[in-house]
Amino acid sequence: MVSASASNEAGLTVADVREYLQHNEWAAALDLLADLEWPADTAWWDLLIEVAESLWLADVAAWCHWRRFESVHGVIRADLTLVPPADGGRRLSVPGKGVLRPLWHIGQYMPDGHPNLLVARIWVENAPELAPGATGPVRLAPLTPAAWRDLRPSQTITMHEGRPVRGTATITERRLPADPGTASAPLRDPRDADDRRVLGPGPPVGDDRAGHGSRHRPRSPHHRPVA
Repeated sequence: MVSASASNEAGLTVADVREYLQHNEWAAALDLLADLEWPADTAWWDLLIEVAESLWLADVAAWCHWRRFESVHGVIRADLTLVPPADGGRRLSVPGKGVLRPLWHIGQYMPDGHPNLLVARIWVENAPELAPGATGPVRLAPLTPAAWRDLRPSQTITMHEGRPVRGTATITERRLPADPGTASAPLRDPRDADDRRVLGPGPPVGDDRAGHGSRHRPRSPHHRPVA
């Protein structure tokens, strides 16, 4: 099902997946399959989610849920800098696996002139969490993806929890899905059953307690972090 040319950021390919399978390293093979960059459809991610859940690989399943969402609504990556606690920023780290759903100002305004703040989940890349005041690469999953379609690389957006600014993010990648029409419909509340299939279950908006201290996105043993 996967092109032989598909690879992950470390340059590993389907050939490496087959090598893992030959040595009965099922978890490593599944981990690598979930990391390959290619235009996979939702059926592929549903298959990987089913396998991950059957093997009790919760972290891999969570990542596959995230990739499934991106296959429908596109990819948003950014470098996020959190406001230091001494300046009114978060005192808790941002958990890594997409459970924190803060508000974002992406440059849109309400008719009365107030910023139109939109919800998006955060997935911290290459780390289990983003420490208070730190900077790191993240992926975003908006609650209303269509409203984020016009984002462009180098654009700056701000993260809010309540009214204060808690962080500033610079967009590094905005990749629309292969079929742009699939990104036009807004999601319902992610706590609804259908949306759990997209991103997996999560706590209410702004509540990061369930994910505090959680592991980062799983990687194959040969993965090289992005500089």
